Amino acid sequence: MVQVVAAIIERRGRILIGQRQAEQSHALKWEFPGGKVEPGETPEQALTRELEEELAIRNARGPEITRYEFAYPGKNPIALIFHRVTEFEGEPQNLIYREMRWEPRAKLSAFDFIEGDRAFIQAFSAGV
Repeated sequence: MVQVVAAIIERRGRILIGQRQAEQSHALKWEFPGGKVEPGETPEQALTRELEEELAIRNARGPEITRYEFAYPGKNPIALIFHRVTEFEGEPQNLIYREMRWEPRAKLSAFDFIEGDRAFIQAFSAGV
């Protein structure tokens, strides 16, 4: 099963989210930074690599919050793995997103997130 990691990066009570480009799948939907775990990688290694590629931050790490399976219509299920990123080097820069924002946890549900993240946002916004 394909594994996908997502980073929950919080600063001063706000969470970092990014909006996908118009030409990407799930066009203009919001998401947490992260991506697919490549063959031979652990989820932790993938998280570090993806955040360097997407945000130019290095050595990102932090505990897993939750994981669950999700299937997009007509696709095989994927395992979504959410990590609270508590440490990294550098300052997040927008390298891939149409837009990047720091938003309060309580406002996340107002954004049009990719479908796979919605169950997480419901629980997270409720303080879980």
